[in-house]
Amino acid sequence: MEFKDNKPIYLQIASRICDEILTHKLSVDERIPSVREYAAILEVNTNTVVRSFEYLQNNDIIYNKRGMGFYVAQGAEDVIMNIRKTAFLKDVLPDVFAEMKILGIGLEEVSDLWRQYTS
Repeated sequence: MEFKDNKPIYLQIASRICDEILTHKLSVDERIPSVREYAAILEVNTNTVVRSFEYLQNNDIIYNKRGMGFYVAQGAEDVIMNIRKTAFLKDVLPDVFAEMKILGIGLEEVSDLWRQYTS
């Protein structure tokens, strides 16, 4: 995994796990690799993976079975979608709208492109 400079590594790891849940590589109640396994796979410090798991657990995406590891929580997909949708609407879309305004791109033009993209 290549990490980007604009986002903390632990959040990039959490995002990767979320992607695996959304693409059904990980299912509800399925055990995810341990902290040590993930750290070895991604070649990062175990503390970084611990932060990722804490973030995911605090957001009810994974849960810990004491002594057994972490598992995908029931409803994790909905939680992930809500978090990502909120972030998109709050963080990404305002920048897109600002750029559209500067470039004189109207909603009709975007709507036409959206229809082409989704058909």
